[in-house]
Amino acid sequence: MKRRLITFWRIIRTGIVNFLRNISLAIAAMAIMVVTLTIVLFSIIVNFTFSHTISQITSKINISVFLNDSTTQSQANRLIGELKSLPNVESVQYLSKAQALKIYEQENASNQQLIQAVNETSNPLPATIIIKPVNLNNIQSIKDFLSKPAISKLQSDPPSYSGQEKEAIDRITHATNVLQEMGVVAVAIFAFVSVLIIFNTIQMAIFNRRDEIHIMRLLGAGTWFIRGPFIVESIIYGMLSAAISVLIINASFQASAGALQASSLGLLDIGYANRFFNQRFIELLLVELGLGIVIGAVSSLIATRRYLKFKTR
Repeated sequence: MKRRLITFWRIIRTGIVNFLRNISLAIAAMAIMVVTLTIVLFSIIVNFTFSHTISQITSKINISVFLNDSTTQSQANRLIGELKSLPNVESVQYLSKAQALKIYEQENASNQQLIQAVNETSNPLPATIIIKPVNLNNIQSIKDFLSKPAISKLQSDPPSYSGQEKEAIDRITHATNVLQEMGVVAVAIFAFVSVLIIFNTIQMAIFNRRDEIHIMRLLGAGTWFIRGPFIVESIIYGMLSAAISVLIINASFQASAGALQASSLGLLDIGYANRFFNQRFIELLLVELGLGIVIGAVSSLIATRRYLKFKTR
């Protein structure tokens, strides 16, 4: 066990030394990895931010059913019970005429002329049933139920569906899907380029140390004792690139915190994105480190197997 630990430490130490020797080559490899990991991190933050925006808007979407003044309380209660039994109904809220008027006055408190006009007449607002659907893309069952003749007779006007919010959700969902597709393509391209550059970097390092490697083989060095330092070197590329990418995103949020903290950039809520990044900093850093290590290790394994022509043990 002690010998294995000593060998493991020597592999790590040699990998660090090799990294410092090839620092000029490492910069080129790390630069493209930084771009790749920054795109990955930005895509994660954008996806969670859009999901938050969608949930915020979704909470405001509902279907309003306006009842005739002749509708009795027992009829309203029966209708509420039937609506609650529908599978796509999350919640049902009943507003009496007085409650509907009070809410209307609160929402239009700044328009005193409108409030005065309403107060000069008897309450013109109908009792209202507010329905919150479970799935916004599957409300046809609710509409079909409300269009039944027996139910239509209880209504003073056709149901009102907050379609503007639905259109906003559709736009955000479409934008999210487009960004996800673009992010996947961009990450795939840059990840391939990263692997290729690290592959060539390790290849050059192997070529520069070919005599040293040959001597090590003649002295009986094992496969992983020779291959290990190259893998350690590549892992260092990935870890440093991950740390730099996180610092870049952090610096971007810090720079925009003053001007955009409470605003939005198109559909992107900068304030929430900043809070999400700060709250999940450790998790995001670990994800970036993991991706960086995987990209570096895979690149090095391919390069050493291809150019050192080792047999796997």
